Amino acid sequence: MSTATKPKHIGRNISRIRELRGMKQETLAEAIGISQQTISAIENSETIDEVKLNMIAEVLGISVEAIKNYSDEAVFNIISNTFSDNSSNNNNYQCSINPLDKILELYERLLQSEKEKNEYLEKLLKEK
Repeated sequence: MSTATKPKHIGRNISRIRELRGMKQETLAEAIGISQQTISAIENSETIDEVKLNMIAEVLGISVEAIKNYSDEAVFNIISNTFSDNSSNNNNYQCSINPLDKILELYERLLQSEKEKNEYLEKLLKEK
């Protein structure tokens, strides 16, 4: 039994990352200056030359290493560790501001503005 691991399919990784980014093959092709058919061929290739890989990585906004080391399992792990249902207290996305504090701050600013307006109107009345 061989313990050698199968090399990563770089083209498939590019395809998955592109799809996660919500980008079409045509868009990627246009950004790089090649045809959509060439992108399709690249995504079906197990290996890609470094120049094209660097260009693709730049357009996708990630590093070449991220493309080479991409795995669906890692993405699903990140998603499952990031998002949780409401029954759990393990929600990593919590509001960083207290909405009540913001409402109170806005109310105080409005109140101060009204006081200043009243003082100005009283001043105008005294001058007459």
